Amino acid sequence: MKKLYYAALTYMIAGLASGLFYREFTKANDFTGDSQLSVVHTHLLALGMLFFLTVLALDKIFNLSGLRMFNPFFWTYNAGLALTAAMMVLSGILTVQGTTPSAAIAGISGLGHIGLTAGLILLFITLSKRVSGKENAEAELTTAN
Repeated sequence: MKKLYYAALTYMIAGLASGLFYREFTKANDFTGDSQLSVVHTHLLALGMLFFLTVLALDKIFNLSGLRMFNPFFWTYNAGLALTAAMMVLSGILTVQGTTPSAAIAGISGLGHIGLTAGLILLFITLSKRVSGKENAEAELTTAN
């Protein structure tokens, strides 16, 4: 459960920092148009902080972290979100500086979205084991150790 708390905290800090960066970077470059930088803040707060706070509550109720599928979910989702956010920042910086972002950036961001999707699928597989009651014995053994 601590891992989920620290993930939510990390995404809160990153989300708030990205909002500050967006404001200051666009102001310093006298940029008034649209860029990916404007939505990084929201993505990190919603898909990072709020998502992991929700999973923390689900873990408290269902002991999801006691299941084998939990770690693959956690790391796959985090890798997908980190990759997606990094490409959004890169694309936004290039746009603000007047450079057209490469199609490769969109492709790499797509890989991040695939990671997010895979992580969500793993979360629902993990959650379904608890909701159906199939994995109660496994969690009791994991918690006892």
